[in-house]
Formats: sequence, structure tokens, C-alpha cells
Amino acid sequence: MQSTDLGNKESGKIWHRKPSPATRDGIIVNIIHNTSDYYPKVLRFLNVAFDGSGDCLIAGDHQGNIYVFDLYGNRFNLVQRTAQACTALAFNLRRKSEFLVALADYSIKCFDTVTKELVSWMRGHESSVFSISVHASGRYAITTSSDTAQLWDLDTFQRKRKLNIRQSVGIQKVFFLPLSNTILSCFKDNSIFAWECDTLFCKYQLPAPPESSSILYKVFAVTRDGRILAAGGKSNHLHLWCLEAKQLFRIIQMPTKVRAIRHLEFLPDSFDAGSNQVLGVLSQDGIMRFVNIQTCKLLFEIGSLDEGISSSVISPHGRYIASIMENGSLNIYSVQALTQEINKPPPPLVKVIEDLPKNTLTSSNPKMKIMSQRVQRPARSRETKIQTRVLKQDLSSNSENKENELSDGLNKKRLQILLKGYGEYPTKYRMFIWRSLLQLPENHTAFSSLIDKGTHAAFLNLQKKYPIKSRKLLRVLQRTLSALAHWSAIFSDTPYLPLLAFPFVKLFQNNQLICFEVVATLIINWCQHWFEYFPNPPINILNMIENVLAFHDRELLQHFINHDITSQLYAWPLLETVFSEVLTREEWLKLFDNVFSNQPSFLLMTVVAYNKCSRAPLLNCTLKDDFEYFFHHRNNLDINVVIREVYHLMDTTPANIHPDSMLDVFVALTKGQYPVFNQYPKFIVDYQTQERERIRNDELDYLRERQTVENMQAEVNQQKIEDEAWYQKQELLRKAEETRREMLLQEEEKMVQQRQRLAAVKRELTIKEMHLQDAARRRFLKLQQDQREMELQRLDDEIERKVQMRDREIATTAKDLEMRQLELESQKRLYEKNLTTNQEAVAKEIREDVDAHRRKVDLEDHMFHKLIETDQSQCRKAQQWKEAEEKESELRSEKKASALLDASRQRYLKQEMSAALGHADKPFHKAKASWLQSEQVVSSYLPTTSQLSDIYDMNSSTQVSLNRDRTEWDNMEQNLIKKVRNLRQRLTTQARNRCQTPHLLAM
Repeated sequence: MQSTDLGNKESGKIWHRKPSPATRDGIIVNIIHNTSDYYPKVLRFLNVAFDGSGDCLIAGDHQGNIYVFDLYGNRFNLVQRTAQACTALAFNLRRKSEFLVALADYSIKCFDTVTKELVSWMRGHESSVFSISVHASGRYAITTSSDTAQLWDLDTFQRKRKLNIRQSVGIQKVFFLPLSNTILSCFKDNSIFAWECDTLFCKYQLPAPPESSSILYKVFAVTRDGRILAAGGKSNHLHLWCLEAKQLFRIIQMPTKVRAIRHLEFLPDSFDAGSNQVLGVLSQDGIMRFVNIQTCKLLFEIGSLDEGISSSVISPHGRYIASIMENGSLNIYSVQALTQEINKPPPPLVKVIEDLPKNTLTSSNPKMKIMSQRVQRPARSRETKIQTRVLKQDLSSNSENKENELSDGLNKKRLQILLKGYGEYPTKYRMFIWRSLLQLPENHTAFSSLIDKGTHAAFLNLQKKYPIKSRKLLRVLQRTLSALAHWSAIFSDTPYLPLLAFPFVKLFQNNQLICFEVVATLIINWCQHWFEYFPNPPINILNMIENVLAFHDRELLQHFINHDITSQLYAWPLLETVFSEVLTREEWLKLFDNVFSNQPSFLLMTVVAYNKCSRAPLLNCTLKDDFEYFFHHRNNLDINVVIREVYHLMDTTPANIHPDSMLDVFVALTKGQYPVFNQYPKFIVDYQTQERERIRNDELDYLRERQTVENMQAEVNQQKIEDEAWYQKQELLRKAEETRREMLLQEEEKMVQQRQRLAAVKRELTIKEMHLQDAARRRFLKLQQDQREMELQRLDDEIERKVQMRDREIATTAKDLEMRQLELESQKRLYEKNLTTNQEAVAKEIREDVDAHRRKVDLEDHMFHKLIETDQSQCRKAQQWKEAEEKESELRSEKKASALLDASRQRYLKQEMSAALGHADKPFHKAKASWLQSEQVVSSYLPTTSQLSDIYDMNSSTQVSLNRDRTEWDNMEQNLIKKVRNLRQRLTTQARNRCQTPHLLAM
């Protein structure tokens, strides 16, 4: 893939070497526009449009730079700088060098690509213009915005008309139909109107789509002949409308990966006469898929998930596709490279033919799905191209033969030469070639009048005689046969007409008009003189076939005569079914490629050639049933050999027995109205019609009489049934009355029993009520008792809590005293150690040591005094917290008891201390005072007599518990006194020892 950067260049080459796009992506060149300013950036392309030739396109970016790309001359030129983004582009078809551009300021300007000058400036829109449609003549243009559409005269650049709509109904698109003078307007509410361009008269409105598949249309596309409209939106469904029949004829479902359709465009083809069959569908994933709307096959696709497409435009001749990518670049695709695998010539003549199932082409559901598969064909050989080129040169000399010139630019002689070279027409162009060879007029109005007459009476019960699995195929066959019967009365009585028309109905089931005209053309030309001996088979035609067979293969004819086999058995079954029973689909199509390309006698010669090529198995047949089976079933026969034999018979058959001498030349159907077909014995048909009508009337009379009798019998039976029903009802009523009387007696007895049970229940309820009242009284008394017990229990818990608090406080004080005792013992050991050490010193140092010792003792006494004071402050704080919680009355009583007890204990302790310290000296008075203070602290923690007396005055219910607590307090007091006495004795002994030592040293 080649890539071209426009840069700041105003002109240059698009590619620098000859492009050779690969089949995989088909990209000729990728065009990007990067600026080389101080801050380089990419300029994104927004819109692109082709001119009428298809070899030149115009593209504009978001900064208003408009370039013209000449793909044929490999040049690009910057033709305009509009300085604002363009919203739509279109070429003016009348003046080839002019183009229209819609700008972001809602204006439309016309520029010339050669002079690069402004031609005209058109204003009038109040919103952004997103679509410009130019008439085929190039004189008019329609510009569309979201709120209005305006029609412009491009000769004067004046606005002719303006389409105004309600604000609630927006415009989706307004455009000209190709090759017509009709304007199609599509709105956001799915309404579609067709208008006459000159008078703006509303020609028709398309009906609303079915509710089951209703989608909001966003994008539209029309074939080049203006017959089919494709519409899509936010769905994976495509709606195909026939604008001539004004009805929705097909719904195509795209693959599940498609959730929304952003753009639609038909791919033009030079050989389809404008009835485009390939539709390009751009979906939300940035991939544009091209599908065949007839076969619903996915042919190829462009773009990918990584390099998505934003919008695409296809050239008018269908050779190029210009796509604006999502990254802002422009890709030019070669349609020839993309369709190379599809448009390859058919394989060689020698190939294996497989029989296709009969239900391959039948479908009762108009909704079809896209199959994601590609057509795979062998590579095109070099010889094929050379042969095609020489063939075109050989046929150029016969272009002046007017009778061989067909419509749509085809030549019959060229087609015949092409047919002889390949053996058949290309599948893609077969239907188009057939329509050209048969010169079908496509009389829509005449055919619609035949269809509007409804189903013919002769084919109302067609499914009974010809059961077809596909209901759609049966319906199309019924309509086609009915149209033929309305066209000519003889076809309503022709028994083999369904067999004759069925293969064409199966082939053209999606286009009933073409199907009818093909069958009508076949009957007029290839079925000449078939109805002269009606209702018998055409004896004259069969005689022609027998004469030709007698001339070319007398032995086979004699074999038929010997076994009593007439032409009605070996020729007529092939003719009345047009070989559809004995050939496969591919063989039948190949045969009729040759039949429609030659004179009407070719079909009769085919019968002779089929028998002659099958002479070996036919000569071995001796039974009539074998012959019948042979001509009604497929046989192992090469159709190519049969066709070659037909051409040989056409060339070697003498003129006196040649069917051409007895058959007329090909005559096409007349345009506008179909010709009158009366080549049959009218009196026989009229007689049969009269007889059939008489029989029908007799049958109707008989049916009416039988219906009357049946109605009378039905009335009698109904009356009898009603009488029996009345008697049965009376009997049922009598039985029901007796049953109800018995039920009434039973109900009365049940009522008495119920009253007795109710009285007993009432008594039981009274007794239960008394019991409940008694139980409630007892529960109330018990509740009061429980409340009193709970109050007492709460008091007990409160007393126990207070006692536990006192116990904890006493235990804490005892532990503190033990700690003090341990400290004094440690100090004692230290003093003893120092004393032993000092005894070894000299006498001079003893007094100094004694003084130092005394100072040390004074210091220790001071520290001990501080410690006692600290303990007293902590105990005082604890006592204050305790007193705050107790009641004020208890506090006063406790103070009185504590005062009395403290006085007695202090007197006792003073007596004991005076007796113990009688032998101590005066230096230890301070220690005595300290011990007295400690005794006071200890005594403050003991309960007083008044406190105990107040406790004894509490509720009598707690007297036992208080007595126990009193005993425990006494025991604790005695133990504490003993401990204090022991401690006092030890301290006295230590003090005495201390005092004796200095005296001894002094002596």
C-alpha cells in the first residue's frame, strides 16, 4: 500500500509508482495531510465526492482546504482555502469544473476547480447542511439540514422552493432519485414521501414498516435505476423497498457484529442496467461490508477494527471507492481488486455437476441473513484476458447489424460467440443477459392490473395437485399462473402450465414481473402452435420432432415404433416440463442460455438431441414403464454433449423438415400493454368454459340443495337435542330440589347440635375466665412479693459491697505497714554493719562517727516522717472519696464512734509506749513522736465503737450478717494490735542498743 503525504504542497503526484492493489485490502493509495509548522499536526479529511466521470474526486479537511484528485492523470491540486470546515461536497454535473461546498457558517458556495474562483454564494440555511443532492441534468440541487431542505436552480443560483417542517419532526435526508424527476424526502418518524420536481406534487408515500421489524431510519441508498430503496438505522436489519410497487419486499439481517448502520451505498455495475445488486453497508465498527441483496451473500469488506472507516463514496462507474478513515486519512480502493475473486470467469467446460436440493432456493420467510463467506474461484489466466480482447476486436465489425442490437448496449451475435466459447453465461450477469435477449418490456402497470384481479378460480386449489413445501414459492406460482390465466383464457385450462412455469418461478421468485414476462415470452415464441389441437398435445409440433428424429436416427425411431412408443411419450414430457425434470439446476440454466440465444426451433431440436444422445439406454428399454421413467427422471447425460448435438442438428437438418420453416421468428412482448394471445381453437375453449361453467353452476345448485337439506336436518337434530336437554334439565331440577330439602333438614339438625356445643363452650369459657382472674390475682401478689425481695436483695448487695470496700482498704494499709517494717529491718542491718565497722576505728574518730551517725539518724527520721505524711495524705484522700459516697447521717455516726475508739486506743498505746521507752534516752524522743503519729494513722483505719453501734442498729433482717462482720472486725483489730506491739518492742530494743553503745565507748 502506497502512502502520500500532501504536506504544504499545493499540487503533485498522488502516487510515485504504478499502484498494484492487493486482493486482500484493495487499497490503491493512502492520502494523509500533515502540516510542517512549528507544532506539526494532522489535518483530518471530512468529506469527499466523485465527479460524473468517476476518475476525479474532491476532498475537504477540517481547516477548509479543498483538494481535487485526478486518479486518471495521477495529480492532485489545492483548489480552494475556505478557512472553515466543509460539511458537504458535490460536483455540478452540468459544468464539469464546478463544485458545491457547504461550510460551517451554514452557507453554500460554488467554486471552479480550473480558475479557483468563487462562482456563487448561496445563503438561507439556519443550521449545518449535511447533504447536497444534484439532479441528473445538473440544473437543480437540494441542500438538506436538520430543519429544512431547499431546492436551488444552479443556472441562476436562486432558491426555488423551501421545505419547512415542524420542529418535532426532523429531516433525515432529501435527494433526487437517479435518472428521474422525483424527489424523495425521508423524515425522522420513518415517513418517506416522493415529490414531483417541477410541480412539487406529492406522488406517493411509502407505508409504515411492519411493527415487528420497525427501526428508525438514519441512512438511505437508491439503485441507479431508482427502483429499490435501501434504508437502515440503529439495528442490524436492512429494509429494501420497491419504489414501483411501494412496498417493503425484503428485510436483510446483517451479522451480529453489526449493531448500527452508518452509511449505505450501492456498488454500480456496467452490466446490470442500473439494477444494482451489491450494497455497501458501513457499520458502527468502521467496517464496510458489501453484500448481494438477491443472494444475501457477503462478497467482500473494507476497513478493520484497527483502521475503521468514517464515511465512503463510490465512483459512478464503480471502479473506485474513496473512504475517509477514522484517523482522518483518505483511502482509495480498487473495486476490481476487491471483486477479483468474484468476477473471475467460470471454470472449464469439463467439470463435475452436483445435483442441488430442490429446497435450496425456496424460502417462505422474506427475512434473510447475510452469510459471512466469500466466493472462491480459480485464478484468471492470461489466455482468458487475451481471448477477451481479441473477441472484442472481432465483434466490432458487426456493430452495424441493427437486428442483433439489444437493449442496454448488448449485441446478440457477440453474446452467441461468447456463449459458444464458454458454454454458458456468467452467473452474475445471466439474469441481465436473459432480460436483454428476451427484450422484456417490464410493463409494471399492465402486470399490476393482472395481479389486482386476484387468484384465478382455476388455481384456487393449486396446492392440492402440486404440493410445494415452500409457501412463498407456492404463492408466487399461484400468482403467476393466475396472471397468465387473466391474460388469456386458455391458460386456465392448460394442465401442463404449472409444469412449464415452475422452473422460471423458482428462478425469478423475487421478481414476479420478470417471471411473468419470461414465461409469456416463452409461450409466444418457443411454444408456437402448441394450442392448435387443444386440449390434446400439439400433434403438429410432435410431428416436426419425429420427422427430424427419423432423418437423423431412423434406428431409434423404429425402436420406438416397435414398442409402441409415440412422440407423446418420448418428446412431449420434455417439452411440457421444459426439461426441468431431467436436468439439474446448473444444466437447465446452461441449456436455456442457449435456448434464449437462438431461434424458437432450438428447443425442438433439443428434444431430438436428447433422444439421440440417449440412444444407448433407450435401445435397451423394452417396457413402456421404463420409457416413461426415463423421460420423467434425471439420467446420466452430459448436457454439453446435448447442446453440441443441437447445434449440429440445426446446421445439418434439411430445410423441408427443419422447424425454422414452420415457426415464426422471435417476437418480443409489446411495451405498455401485453399482446392478445388467441392462437388456440377458441370454440373449444369457449365450449369447455361453458361446460365448466355449467358444471360449476350445477355443482353450486347441488351444493345449495345439499346445504338446505343439511340445514334442515341440523335444525331437526338441534331441536331434538334441545328437547332432550330440556327434559334432562327438568329431571336435574327435581333431583336438585329433593337434594336441597334433605340438605335443609340436615342443616337444621346441625344447627341444634351447634347450639348445644355453643352453650357448653360458653360454660367452659366462664370457668376459664374465673380461673384466669384467680391466676391474675396470684400473679399480682407474687409480683409484689418478688419486688420486696428484690429491694432487700439490693440492700444486701449494697452492704456487702461496702464491707468489701472496707476489707480492701484495711488489706492495703496492712501491706503498707509490712513494707515499712521491711524497710526498717533493712536500715537496721545497715546500722549494724556500720556499727561493726566503726568499732574498729580509733577513739578520735568514734565521736565523729557518732555525730555523723546521729545526723544520719536525724535524716532518716526526717525521711520517715515525710513518708508517714505522704501516706496520711493518701489515706485522707481515700477517706474523703469514701465519705462522699456514704450518706450524711452515717458519716456523723462513724465520726462519733471513731472518736471514742481512737481515744481509748491512744491512751492504751501511750501507756505501752511509755513503758517500752522508759529506758530510752532523750535523743530518741523524735522517733517516739513519729511512732505515735504512725499509730494515729493506723488507728484511723480501724472501725470505731460508735460506727459499730450504728451498724448494729440497721434492719433486723441483716442482723446475723452484721454480727459475723463484727466478730471479724474484732479479730482483725486484735491481730493489728499484736503486730503493733511486736513492732514497738523491736523498735525499743533497737533504740536501747543504740543508746548503750556510745556510753560504753565513752567509759
